[in-house]
Amino acid sequence: MKLLMIFSEKFSYKLTLKNLEAAENVTEGDDFENCIVAFIQAEEKDEEDIVGIEKKLVKNLKWAASKNNTKFVVLHSFAHLSESKANPEFTKELFNMAESRLQNADYQTAQTPFGYFLDLDMKAPGFSLARIFKSL
Repeated sequence: MKLLMIFSEKFSYKLTLKNLEAAENVTEGDDFENCIVAFIQAEEKDEEDIVGIEKKLVKNLKWAASKNNTKFVVLHSFAHLSESKANPEFTKELFNMAESRLQNADYQTAQTPFGYFLDLDMKAPGFSLARIFKSL
């Protein structure tokens, strides 16, 4: 898994194009404030242990949120961080599991629409630990 976490004072998206036929239908964008936006690429090797990789993902998200004084995490599928890609069904299940674990730990969460290309707008300040990359 590749994970790019960016603290954003403001983050919003608009739908541009549905690229997975099986994706649920979404018609509107959304916007958020003071959150960790997690750009996540699940890789083929991650499919061997969904529970293990989900635990590592959540641990890193909580750590980044703590370092940026927020309890709000936005999960965003970003299949451009590695040449290896997990299948979409695995990735969506991983996101749902991570979101549930975060919510159970009193984090506010959101997911950008899975299976869509999006126009993104973000205000991300430049300070230590506002941008963190991990290879899990």
